[in-house]
Amino acid sequence: MHIILTRHGEVEGIRPERFRGRMELELTAHGRQQAKAVAHRIAAEFAPQAVYTSPMGRCRDTGAEIASACGLSAQVLEGVNDLDYGAWQWKTHDEVQSSHPQDYALWKAASQWVRFPDGESLQDLALRTADALRTLMQRHADHTVVLVGHDSVNRALLLQALDLPLSAYWRITQHPCCLNRFEVDAHGKVVLHCVNDTSHLRELA
Repeated sequence: MHIILTRHGEVEGIRPERFRGRMELELTAHGRQQAKAVAHRIAAEFAPQAVYTSPMGRCRDTGAEIASACGLSAQVLEGVNDLDYGAWQWKTHDEVQSSHPQDYALWKAASQWVRFPDGESLQDLALRTADALRTLMQRHADHTVVLVGHDSVNRALLLQALDLPLSAYWRITQHPCCLNRFEVDAHGKVVLHCVNDTSHLRELA
């Protein structure tokens, strides 16, 4: 199975950065342009057989652009929903750092030890994204599949693909509508081709 993993287009709350999580946010005008650009590249280079997205609107809208360009219909995959930040949702990083300095410092230094108040941990995220990937492997063993996720979701999937621990969470960067490509064979062996490729977005910068 060939996975084309991308992140949704730009939304409010990326600059200044907020804990977006399960907050429903529309793509900005620039985000819609990014979605069209990544859709054009995917359709031209990869000819996928299926498109799956997070249930959040920003991913469904990005996925709809990709699916339309590829002559497909996008499907929702619950397991790749964004990380649930609980009580921190929609707060800016400055606000959380000011109100919960020790917890925020731990999130930045050793995120694998954090559970967000009334929310999830990275262990929760890793478990459900692994379940989602298993579902795709069963449905699409020999197919090329597009998966539209979130910053945190994509990091978790790539950590597992690279056989890295959750403590490496901050070593991976995911820009809006970037491309990551990896293959998974029947024995679970992974070959990674690229991470956070944004070359198709240069003309929009």
